[in-house]
Amino acid sequence: MIVCHCTNITDHDIRAAIDWMRTADARAIITPGKIYHALGKSADCGGCMPLFLDTMRSSDNLEVPIQLRALRAEATQEKADEGRSQSHRISQQISAA
Repeated sequence: MIVCHCTNITDHDIRAAIDWMRTADARAIITPGKIYHALGKSADCGGCMPLFLDTMRSSDNLEVPIQLRALRAEATQEKADEGRSQSHRISQQISAA
């Protein structure tokens, strides 16, 4: 099935590019831009992007590598630790006094 008419990319092309990238680097994060680059093409009008992304998501090899999955949890925890322990808003300091 043709996914992108502007650049003539098929669902088979997308899956083959994903498989090739995953074989070349098991820890790679695969993005639409990397797929276009692997196919030697570039995005044109963007009208195909919803179908392009659905095709990517249907690939078994698109999954984020297990070694990188924990990074998101660590980043979330770091953001939680950045907050102040108490409020420093003037309105809350006045009402507390």
